[in-house]
Amino acid sequence: MENLHVTKIDQTKKTSQDFFGMGHEKILFCQDQKSGLKAIVAIHSTICGPALGGTRMWNYISENDALIDVMRLSRGMTYKNAISGLNLGGGKAVIIGDSSKDKSPELFRSFGSFIDSLNGSYITAEDVGISPEDMVYVAERTKHVTGLPGKKGDPSPVTAYGVYMGMKASAKFQFGSDNLKGKKIAVQGVGHVGEYLIEYLHKEGAILTITDINKNLLKKVASKYACQVVDPSDIYEVDMDIYAPCALGATINDITLEKLKCSIVAGAANNQLENEEKHGNEMMKREIVYAPDYLINAGGVMNCYAEVHNFSSKQVMEMAENIYNTTTEILELSKAQNIPTFLASNRIAEQRLLKESRK
Repeated sequence: MENLHVTKIDQTKKTSQDFFGMGHEKILFCQDQKSGLKAIVAIHSTICGPALGGTRMWNYISENDALIDVMRLSRGMTYKNAISGLNLGGGKAVIIGDSSKDKSPELFRSFGSFIDSLNGSYITAEDVGISPEDMVYVAERTKHVTGLPGKKGDPSPVTAYGVYMGMKASAKFQFGSDNLKGKKIAVQGVGHVGEYLIEYLHKEGAILTITDINKNLLKKVASKYACQVVDPSDIYEVDMDIYAPCALGATINDITLEKLKCSIVAGAANNQLENEEKHGNEMMKREIVYAPDYLINAGGVMNCYAEVHNFSSKQVMEMAENIYNTTTEILELSKAQNIPTFLASNRIAEQRLLKESRK
């Protein structure tokens, strides 16, 4: 990997309690001046198997923001894969840049070389700002990549179906029925996963309000599925039964919780709670059912897992459908133990991690 500068931070050399507090095994900083690549790969855990998680391309305000994001996302992947029963650990990667203008085949090939240097401890796939076609260039340099065209491809439909199942389970728990016909649902973010989710909800007869920063996409989706449109800043004050955050994370925070008029939060975004403990507890106090994000958005990683193990498309959808049952289990545990749903979900995931670590 000529001209590629690699910095590895190994957990065995602790220098900062704050930095190491999330328990990551390894963080890889990747820079290739020729292609313009700046990326960070975070491997949180390989206890249950090789770390798997997508790569997102985002124009972060600072490199520190990128580091915090990839660390949180990779930790979430550990819990997601554990609670989903997959023999996978948790990892994630971010490429710092504008996905609308900074992409190039050389950049992705260079990124693939870095992934290959990890010798299979991390398997990547597409995420926000990345397409299956981009992954083709990554695959020229490494075999440790999933979500390629002609295979399982874009995992968005499976992710959306899992979110849909989690939402229906939450409705059954909160309203006594999982029928979403006539339910007022606000979907924030109408990208790949958001649009597929909207399609499922539209077919069931839900009343939909949507928003996105991409005005052209928003107009197209609204016209296709007969949705009401609001500005991004107004989505939190919409009269709704269910709030479905399907864009970036941390949309449940001190400010938005004062505005939200919903009984359920169930969406595809990662790290929806700005402060897991504080805002998870606050939603419980307000009797808002929160379907843990990493639980119900696990369909995408199931799709990637299926590609690695040559499962059929039918088997993948059956795995995603089971998110309904797992969500029900988490909500019932939360009620029985009088604990927030995020904590109930974390405990089940941590039990599996502990069990696997003792093998």
